[in-house]
Amino acid sequence: MEAKVEAAVGGGDYAALASIFGQQGTGSWQTLGQGEQRTLSSCFVRAAVSSPTFLPAAFSSEDAMGAMTAALGHLPPAVENAADNVLRQRLFDYKVGEEEDYSGAARVLGGLRMDGAEGGAYWRSAAYRCDVYVKIAECYLEEDETVEADAAVTKAGAVAEAIPDPENHAALILRYKSTYARVLDANRKFLQAASRYHDLSQSPTDLIDADDLLHMLGRAATCAILAPSGPQRQRVLGQVYKDERLSQLDVIPQFETHSSVLTKMYMNQVLRKDDDLAKFESGLPVHARAVMGDGLTIIERAVMEHNMVAVSKIYASIYFKELGNLLGVEAEKAEKVAAKMVMDGSIAASID
Repeated sequence: MEAKVEAAVGGGDYAALASIFGQQGTGSWQTLGQGEQRTLSSCFVRAAVSSPTFLPAAFSSEDAMGAMTAALGHLPPAVENAADNVLRQRLFDYKVGEEEDYSGAARVLGGLRMDGAEGGAYWRSAAYRCDVYVKIAECYLEEDETVEADAAVTKAGAVAEAIPDPENHAALILRYKSTYARVLDANRKFLQAASRYHDLSQSPTDLIDADDLLHMLGRAATCAILAPSGPQRQRVLGQVYKDERLSQLDVIPQFETHSSVLTKMYMNQVLRKDDDLAKFESGLPVHARAVMGDGLTIIERAVMEHNMVAVSKIYASIYFKELGNLLGVEAEKAEKVAAKMVMDGSIAASID
């Protein structure tokens, strides 16, 4: 059967490959034992990678893709010259570049074998493995699959710490840090994301373009505004507010109201539902515009908590009806928000 596989690869006979690696048929590999299946899979992968004509044309064939998927799932512990890794890398490039199937590409790359003794066919350096995990996380972020992205970037972080010469891989380390910030942002961990974005925005310009650094500052401002109220948030707001580039965000449509909103928050001024706030909310990504369990959007809750703190610095005492008018909500909702903030220590107050 190995001869049939090699002949099918050489002749680009995708139907024959589908017959061999399919689930049915007298010539199907399902009639073989597990060891023979692994041997046949290894033969197919080696032939596919070494053929000068089979790839990438075969990637556009459903029959050939089905055969490759089956073979990659039934390999022996090692394939000569790590041919399966070569196939996965080429398949990853095709899925990203041609199909824009980012989830599929991430799953393909996630199957790379990168362990083994140093110098062996499957051994990969810490920098190489970090790059792979960052690519996987980036792909999952493209599809908003944040749980999978979080798992991948966590692996990247563990490997990044093992890179023996990080100064020689500064660009890779920055890519990892940027991806980690994006994962935190996507998971609505806005306080941590804001701090990391701001750190990235201060990176050397020889590693990141100045415009990209400004976009990082804009994201830091976004996340700082959306973060839960408290001393840590005030500290991050202060870091961004004191950044001399903050006013430059006004010329970027995506961030044109950020400096105004953030300044009012840092100065503990009451925020009204004016055009600046409306523009700010309209420019938020989908994950930051979600409605939370209390019926408020993330920005509505952030603004309400901020205004509650601002009001607490102006009034010694206030009726909930008047507080609700200031916050733009009903008295009952104002009471609930106030009670929660008193309980978690966000404001120092008591409720009569």
